[in-house]
Amino acid sequence: MTRVDLDILETLQNEGNDELVLTPGVIAENTHWGRNTVRKHLILLRNHSLVEYYDEDRSLYQLSDRGRAWLRGDLPTEELEDDDE
Repeated sequence: MTRVDLDILETLQNEGNDELVLTPGVIAENTHWGRNTVRKHLILLRNHSLVEYYDEDRSLYQLSDRGRAWLRGDLPTEELEDDDE
């Protein structure tokens, strides 16, 4: 888990408000990461089931239940690393 990953998840979480459904470009505009970096990390986050498509055709992403659990601290990062094996 990197700072980019955390920023993406926290942006989608939109703490204190309703969760957001965003494209990679909109996430990039609201963080200090470039669009290509965000896109690459969204793929990794999706592979770990931390985000999911809201609308695949429009490249809209949302947090998954697993992503919410990780942000709450209910899912140890070590379990994410086990996914690579």
